[in-house]
Amino acid sequence: MLRPSLRFAGLCAGLLVSASALALSLSDLSQKDATGGLKDALTQGAQIAVKQLGAPGGFSNNPEVKIELPGKLGKVAKKMKQFGMGAQVDELETSMNKAAEAAVPQAQALLVDAVKKMTVDDAKGILSGGEDSATQYLSKTSREQIRAKFLPIVKQATDKVGLAQQYNAFAGQAATLGVLDAKSANIEGYVTEQALNGLFEMIGKQEANIRQNPAAAATSLAKKVFGTL
Repeated sequence: MLRPSLRFAGLCAGLLVSASALALSLSDLSQKDATGGLKDALTQGAQIAVKQLGAPGGFSNNPEVKIELPGKLGKVAKKMKQFGMGAQVDELETSMNKAAEAAVPQAQALLVDAVKKMTVDDAKGILSGGEDSATQYLSKTSREQIRAKFLPIVKQATDKVGLAQQYNAFAGQAATLGVLDAKSANIEGYVTEQALNGLFEMIGKQEANIRQNPAAAATSLAKKVFGTL
């Protein structure tokens, strides 16, 4: 009969073997599973980001993505607010954020399409890449198409606001003096760029959340894939 100490040692060894057998590494997953899990997680992250930003107040109520007047125009605007002349600034910034909210839902189909087109090699690079490699992949493959979708919607929304013309006149003059870059010289271009930045920032947060907490993934396959990272 085995002594108690030997039985305990044998039990510990058995548990260690069982644990190592259960622990998966990325290399243990099939290419199909790895790619499928990543696609599930990316689709989830993109949909959540679009839903959050496309809701009323999605931009204006979130300090991380709220759109304000750019550069030195923003500094002038803050001074105007300090001297009780901020009503026009507030109205303009409100209209900019609402325009971004109106445009963001158009991104979802393009983001999902970019995920569907992901190759096995793309997936390998993302899973072995940096903490925001999935977000960078989406930005690289879909940003320009999303910009083209956003621009007319933002323009339609800002054209309804009389202050848009004031912004364009003021910002256009500032751009010729080197105060603003060309992308900020008209309101629709500036808002579109800020909406894109906010969208990919929120997708990045979703990616970080799933990487840090694989249980937050919506599908069992995505949980398994990110659990190996």
